[in-house]
Amino acid sequence: MTEKLAIVKIGGNVIENKTELSKFLLLFSKIDGAKILVHGGGKKATEILKKMGIVPKMVGGRRITDAESLEVVVMVYAGLTNKNIVAELQANKCNAIGLSGVDGNTIQAHKRFVKDIDYGFAGDVDGINSETISSLLNSGLVPVFCALTHDGKGQLLNTNADTIASELAIGMSENYETTLYYCFERKGVLMDINDDESVVKHIDSESYKKLLDEKIIADGMLPKMENCFHALNKNVDKVCIGDISMLDGKSELFTTITL
Repeated sequence: MTEKLAIVKIGGNVIENKTELSKFLLLFSKIDGAKILVHGGGKKATEILKKMGIVPKMVGGRRITDAESLEVVVMVYAGLTNKNIVAELQANKCNAIGLSGVDGNTIQAHKRFVKDIDYGFAGDVDGINSETISSLLNSGLVPVFCALTHDGKGQLLNTNADTIASELAIGMSENYETTLYYCFERKGVLMDINDDESVVKHIDSESYKKLLDEKIIADGMLPKMENCFHALNKNVDKVCIGDISMLDGKSELFTTITL
């Protein structure tokens, strides 16, 4: 029987709320079996950039990572945010290890090609080192990945955390039955953005097309859903989207996505 693996991506609004983050990390630490946590830290990076007198550059909600911004992103993601999360997991008796895609050559990427917009030192994932990650899991460690990768030539790259979570789930599906959890401040995909209880409990390929046509799924949810179906089409077992309560094993109010 194939071992199960939970890959959980935590959203920025939860990371910035200390109370919610502590609740989440406690729930995450209680997940049975193999697990991986993925996080970003963009809001804190933006806050520190502004304190330094640097105006963050954004286009369509995506960060333009110039050399100056990259230095701050690395400090915040791999340093402040990652180590605070790992420390709290250790306090919860969860033997976590903080990583970026550079460490152990775990996530390889390339600098995003310039089309209409130059995103600077933004990375698009090429593949993951499942053997190294599996060895960590088999030794009882819980990897905590920040949203940084590298190009194999010494260049660090800022990479979308949703994408990292999706690619990790895909790469690890060769050896595990993987479930991908996108955990953020909403209870799931909502029929009505103004009604937190209007959760669409199950979405498959057919119902997804209908929700797109009706513009119920739009804006910021679109890239997240694209990552979901990309993962499912690459052998990930299922994807769940919701708030931290979906991890407690009791709540049924979240969205499950399957093919």
